[in-house]
Amino acid sequence: SDLWGFLQSMSRKGNCYDNAAMESFFSTLKIELVYAQEVYLTRDIARASLIDYIEVFYNRQRIHTSLGNKSPAKFE
Repeated sequence: SDLWGFLQSMSRKGNCYDNAAMESFFSTLKIELVYAQEVYLTRDIARASLIDYIEVFYNRQRIHTSLGNKSPAKFE
């Protein structure tokens, strides 16, 4: 336990099961956005592209099988 009362949750190195949902998200992000881009000319362009992907597409349009084939916004 640390000063704030949180306990770190980790398994062995390289084991994604502690954070499977985030590992899945980052895999999807890389496949659908990052690897599809040839080059981000600046960090600002990369940042804007990521924000647009997450806020406009991923959360509001992209269906998720784990949410009954709804977007997160529609699921909420």
